[in-house]
Amino acid sequence: MEIKVLGTGCSNCKALYANVEKVMKDMDINAVLVKEEDLQKIMEYNVMSLPALVIDGKVVAKGRITESEIRNILTTNK
Repeated sequence: MEIKVLGTGCSNCKALYANVEKVMKDMDINAVLVKEEDLQKIMEYNVMSLPALVIDGKVVAKGRITESEIRNILTTNK
């Protein structure tokens, strides 16, 4: 599984990355976690609000995402 956090480096983007990292560790999920900050690559996903969470090439969430929402997303996308 590949998980990407799309964002330009703002505080919300950094927080989402840290929360995803924490939830992955807590749930013992072995996946590749990538922080994508390149605006050209982010635009390929057609997202208008950041940060965004992408799992295996599919945008699964946009905007501010809580830890519990991340857990639910990762559970349903295992």
